[in-house]
Amino acid sequence: MKKTVQLVAAGASVLALAVGCSSDNTTATSAGSDSDSGGFPVTIEHKFGETVVDAEPTRVVTIGFNEQDFALALGVKPVATRGNLSYDYRQRPWAQEALGGTEIPEVGSTDLNLEQIAAQSPDLILGPYSFIDQGQYDTLSGMAPTIADIGGYDDVPAATWQQEFAVVGEALGKSQEAQGQTAELEQKFATTESENPQFTGKSLSLAFVMDDGSYLLLGKDDIRALFFTDLGFEIPDASETISPENLDRLDTDVLVIAGQSREQLQANPLLAALDVVSQDRTVYIGSFSTDLPSALGYSSPLSLDYAIDGFTPMLAAATDDDPSTVVPDPAS
Repeated sequence: MKKTVQLVAAGASVLALAVGCSSDNTTATSAGSDSDSGGFPVTIEHKFGETVVDAEPTRVVTIGFNEQDFALALGVKPVATRGNLSYDYRQRPWAQEALGGTEIPEVGSTDLNLEQIAAQSPDLILGPYSFIDQGQYDTLSGMAPTIADIGGYDDVPAATWQQEFAVVGEALGKSQEAQGQTAELEQKFATTESENPQFTGKSLSLAFVMDDGSYLLLGKDDIRALFFTDLGFEIPDASETISPENLDRLDTDVLVIAGQSREQLQANPLLAALDVVSQDRTVYIGSFSTDLPSALGYSSPLSLDYAIDGFTPMLAAATDDDPSTVVPDPAS
């Protein structure tokens, strides 16, 4: 599992927000009462079995790479969280209102600090997107009810943001709120697509420039790329690493690329020769430490709302069939 996290995280340093794909699988079930009314106990299924949450938690620790956002969206401020070294996540714009000036203590970043987690006396540990192993789970579940990964293991597809939100909402006793916010965000995606019908069916490549000069092309097995399918674009089925000699694989209707600046990328003659670049159908989103790539990485109800607003003007310019239209840079 550690190798998997490193592979997918390579393009975004330690952000490590790995894979996600659509699934109809139910990943959370209630036990003993109607979870839609916030009733407890509830039973949550995950990689290492089932976890029962007996009562509404008051001291929540989030140990994954995006769970803090899901809790904040439901009005719950974790008492501690996992940090992020590749991005100034404390200043992420989509979470500032929900944080309300609160600075949440860290319990590790690349690696979790189990002693620091225990010191927080948690009554719920949320890790549905955490990539913890069996040993970590065993230790954590001895401290408090712990929810491990809800997808992306064995033959279980990785969870979508909707599935993760449903699980977090149930664990916090806020299922109805999660369902309501899910419907609102899905409607925003649908409205944006309907207002930009040229998005629908266009092929799109989301690529990250790697340190070794290769390109990581993200597909339906990565939650970051799924953002674009929600807007109507078509993306590859699976992620793959592309060598500089095979850059023609990126020559789709639209290219969204991160890891270098516009100037750096256009200085590469192999990339500049692609029609998608020369005809200005390319969206340059800059380094991995900036807001838009990180918003894709978090893929939370808060960050996706922000990402829709940020990406739509650029994608609209890239799909207007007018090569003279300059695709704007991300708004600062």
